[in-house]
Amino acid sequence: VCSSDLINLEAYIQMSYFDRIIQRANLRFLKMSDGQYELARVTDSSDRRSQIGLDLCVVDHYNGSRRDVKSLSGGESFMASLSLALGLSDEVQASAGGIQIDTMFVDEGFGSLDTEKTLPQAYKALVSVTEGRKLVGIISHVTELKEKIDKQICGKVTGVYWHVYFWWEECHILHSFRII
Repeated sequence: VCSSDLINLEAYIQMSYFDRIIQRANLRFLKMSDGQYELARVTDSSDRRSQIGLDLCVVDHYNGSRRDVKSLSGGESFMASLSLALGLSDEVQASAGGIQIDTMFVDEGFGSLDTEKTLPQAYKALVSVTEGRKLVGIISHVTELKEKIDKQICGKVTGVYWHVYFWWEECHILHSFRII
């Protein structure tokens, strides 16, 4: 073993947790990408600025390649990020002795998804999270996504008032607040 292969204890522990998060994330990423993509930890690096063992690459099962995650398209990057966030949530809940994470907000990123394939896949992944009695809040301007969601909170500013609309099934409620 040469000295360049040695890592400190902190990095070793981080890599151990990171491996578990990646393993949980890949359960979703493989599903979202129809079995095409999987994340893997980079174990060697020619870049001295990176922290060895804490960088990611993507394994493309369609062509058998390993490449940098920066090569993913906008939609693919969104699915990878969502998978990692959900994997982190799963790992925290599994290792934190009874902590439940029941609410998650996803802020944008949906605009980078194509409406034919990746938007429906991401939506399915979020719906699957809600089946476990979790609340997922989606913040988006994408019309195709808004049309699928039956419970919505929408806001609109007119003059000095902020109008908030709530849609729950057939109930439409309006609240107005004066902007100070």
